[in-house]
Amino acid sequence: MNKIQELQAKRARIWQQAKDFLDEKQKHSDVLSTEDNATYERMEQDVVNLGHEIDRLHKQAEIEAQLKKPTSNPIITNPHQGQTSNYAQDFWNLMRGQAPATNALKTGSDPDGGYLVPDEFEKQLIQKLQEANIMRSISHVIQTNNGEHKIPVVASEGTAAWLDEEAAYTESNTQFSQVSLSAHKLGTLIKVSEELLNDSAFDLMSYLAGEFGRRLGNAEEKAFLTGTGTNQPTGILNDTNGASAGSTAAKADVLTFDDLIDLFYSLKTPYRQNAVFLMSDDTVKNIRKLKDKNDQYIWQPSTQAGQPDRILNRPVYTSPYMPTLAASAKPILFGDFNYYWIADRQGRTFKRLNELYAVNGQVGFLGSQRVDAKLILPEAVKTLSMAAK
Repeated sequence: MNKIQELQAKRARIWQQAKDFLDEKQKHSDVLSTEDNATYERMEQDVVNLGHEIDRLHKQAEIEAQLKKPTSNPIITNPHQGQTSNYAQDFWNLMRGQAPATNALKTGSDPDGGYLVPDEFEKQLIQKLQEANIMRSISHVIQTNNGEHKIPVVASEGTAAWLDEEAAYTESNTQFSQVSLSAHKLGTLIKVSEELLNDSAFDLMSYLAGEFGRRLGNAEEKAFLTGTGTNQPTGILNDTNGASAGSTAAKADVLTFDDLIDLFYSLKTPYRQNAVFLMSDDTVKNIRKLKDKNDQYIWQPSTQAGQPDRILNRPVYTSPYMPTLAASAKPILFGDFNYYWIADRQGRTFKRLNELYAVNGQVGFLGSQRVDAKLILPEAVKTLSMAAK
């Protein structure tokens, strides 16, 4: 059994112990003593910490797998692959301040003065963005070649009608509308010392990919959920055509199992097949103590590597940008996020700033991308709202 499986089993075992402890104490009193509450919270925190460690080991395994991949192509490459290799080599030579050996960079120049990142780096950036942005991992991501992308959506469907013999058919046309995805610019500035750039052991590509992915991934996820729509995407929680109302909790700061059941069945059956829950860690912590009518905990910790925890047999994902339990807040999203489309305007760009930070012995790198996101069908994702005080 590998380390991840051991931690999965340990996590499930501690959670079972925590449930048994709580059940035993509640037989004698509905309210835990201060000492018993502290004991339970310690066990619960152990479950949370083990979950974070499992996630770290997964990411470590993915990084190691990437590093073990071959760094060069075999000799039997076609001319197109050779051209791509030249472009990548020239790109990184330029990023390090060295003169390109060829003129391959002309094929990827950016009209704003930067350069399109080479294919292998683009893939690495996308992977980093997915790691730092849960919305990218559960949503539908497309590539666009221009600033606006229009998506046809069925606004109203045609129907059939019963007819008398030889009676005329009744017209019933399907009506369509459009959802437009634009391109909002997102960028970041990274500074690297000249000593590091001149150090051949310093992996510039991995460093830039990691920092680019972390910074832009966090900014993306926040905007996808709560964005204002001004120079950024309109968040799914703020968009008037975003997630539709599913259910409202009975209280302003407490969730019940009935509240979650109401949310679950507010979503139409076809969407429930691929639906997931999205909430904050604080909301998960409150749900972990809820039981169903059979006195069984509704939260199901994952015992399989790479699989998320579950509620009502549906996967649970967390984001720090989801609201917490508060009056009138919307702390939970539930739905099929395949209908949430993220549009990347093709090609991320980098610029090297040689002079701006030279007095400090540093070189700046500007990284930017254009992206937008919208929920194509509002009925595909539902919100759970807390009661107003």
